[in-house]
Amino acid sequence: MRGSVPLPYYRTGCARYAVSGKAYSRKSDNVFVSHIINELIETERVYVEELQSIIEGYASEMDNPSLLHLIPSVLQNKKDILFGNLPEIYEFHNRIFLKELENCIENPELLARCFLKRKEDLQIYEKYCQNKPRNNIFPLCCLLQECQRKLDHKLSLDAYLLKPVQRITKYQLLLKEMLKCSKNSEGTAELEEALATVLDIIKSVNDSMHQIAITGYEGDVSELGKLLMQGSFNVWTDHKKGHNKVKDLARFKPMQRHLFLYTKMLLFCKKREENTDGHEKTASYSFKNSLKMSTVGITENVKGDNKKFEIWYNGREEVYIIQVTTILYF
Repeated sequence: MRGSVPLPYYRTGCARYAVSGKAYSRKSDNVFVSHIINELIETERVYVEELQSIIEGYASEMDNPSLLHLIPSVLQNKKDILFGNLPEIYEFHNRIFLKELENCIENPELLARCFLKRKEDLQIYEKYCQNKPRNNIFPLCCLLQECQRKLDHKLSLDAYLLKPVQRITKYQLLLKEMLKCSKNSEGTAELEEALATVLDIIKSVNDSMHQIAITGYEGDVSELGKLLMQGSFNVWTDHKKGHNKVKDLARFKPMQRHLFLYTKMLLFCKKREENTDGHEKTASYSFKNSLKMSTVGITENVKGDNKKFEIWYNGREEVYIIQVTTILYF
C-alpha cells in the first residue's frame, strides 16, 4: 500500500524512547512521525469502512421491504434516532478528511493544518453525541441480528455506534504522540494548536452529552447562550431575608449539585444515575434552581479558601457558597 510503514515500529518507537530518556537523532524523529501518520491513516481507512458497513448493512436494510416484518413497532420510523447524523459523518470522512490525511504521507507538516482547516466540520461529532443516549433505548431485535449475521460482524450494532465517539478521542492521542516526536522543531506550534482544537471539540462533545441529560427544566437550554462550564460541586445555601450572615453556613452538610454555567443563566441540578435494561448506568440531571447571570454577584474565594467561591443574589437575600469537588470543564 502506498506510503505504508510497518506499525510495530511505531509502538516501540518514539513513545518508548521519550519515556526512557534515550537520545535519538532527527532522522529517528522523522521515522517515528511517519509511523504515527501511517497509523492515523490506516485506522482512518478502517473507520471509513466501518461507517460504510453500518450505513449499508444496517440503516439501508431498515428500508428493505422484505425485512419489514423483522422490525418491531418500537423501531419503526426511528432510523434517524438510531443512527443520528452518522451518514453525514461518513460523507465527510470518506469524501474529504481521509483524502486530506493521505496527502500527509509525503508531507507530514500538513497534518496539523488538516485539523485546523476542518475545525468547524468536526463539530458534527457534537450533534452525533447529543443523539447517542437516545439510541440506547432500542432493544436488540431480529432485524439487527440478521444484519449482523449478513455482515459477519463479531460485535453488535451498539459497539459500532460507539466508533465515532472513540475516533474523535483517538485523534488527540495520536496528535500527542506527534508532539512528543516534534518538540522544538518546525511545525510544533501548529501541532499544539491542532491538539487544542481537537481537545476543544472533545470538551464540546462532553458538555453537550451532559446538558441533554438535564430534566425538569421548563425552558429551552439552547436559549441560555454558550455553555461555559459544567461540573459537580458542594453547595451551601442561605435563603433568609434581611441581614443574616452566611459565616456559619460551612458548619452544615453541603448539597451535591451539578452546575451548568451558561452566558445568561446558572442552572443548579441534582445528579441521578439509573440502570437501563442491558446497559450501564446513565446519568441525568434533575433541575433544581436557576440564577440569571445578569443579576448575580460573585466573590472569588471564601475565607481565603481558593476552592470555594460565593454567588449572591438580590442584595445577598440568597447566598450560595460553592466548593469544587471535581475538575472544572472550562
